[in-house]
Amino acid sequence: MPFMINISHEQYMKQALREAERAAALGEVPVGCVIVLNDQIIGRGYNQREMLQDPTAHAEMIAITAAASHCGSWRLEGAQLYVTLEPCPMCAGAIILARIDAVYFGAWDPKAGCSGSLMNLLEDTRFNHQPQVTGGICEEACGGMLSNFFRNIRDNQKMEKRQRNGG
Repeated sequence: MPFMINISHEQYMKQALREAERAAALGEVPVGCVIVLNDQIIGRGYNQREMLQDPTAHAEMIAITAAASHCGSWRLEGAQLYVTLEPCPMCAGAIILARIDAVYFGAWDPKAGCSGSLMNLLEDTRFNHQPQVTGGICEEACGGMLSNFFRNIRDNQKMEKRQRNGG
């Protein structure tokens, strides 16, 4: 479904992409997130699961924690979250609990996405809060970064296998 993209949405997603680049530089899955309130970024995060050996260290979780600290409250009403990959079930739950008003994501995640791909937890009316959800913001750049990351991993694994086998 086509929709109008606000220039500021693209600008904020580019900030999330910068966070994803930080993750990639550390060998983490390149997912980045920023949280915006009153046209100001109040929280940033990027994946740090491998570095911290913490399954909850997703970009969204780190950004939500930073935003809550900035605001001095766990309630992030009026905030918008920009993330390069569709939120997983854990992150979707945290978004609901934080009362974030809107979620904008880049690439769809057919394996773990819970904002429209596998299911849509964020707009499920059985929960006490439903943020607005828009996917596909800078989708090509977000998806391309992830595709390149996983392609490089596969290529490196093939090269290591050839080297082990004397080829």
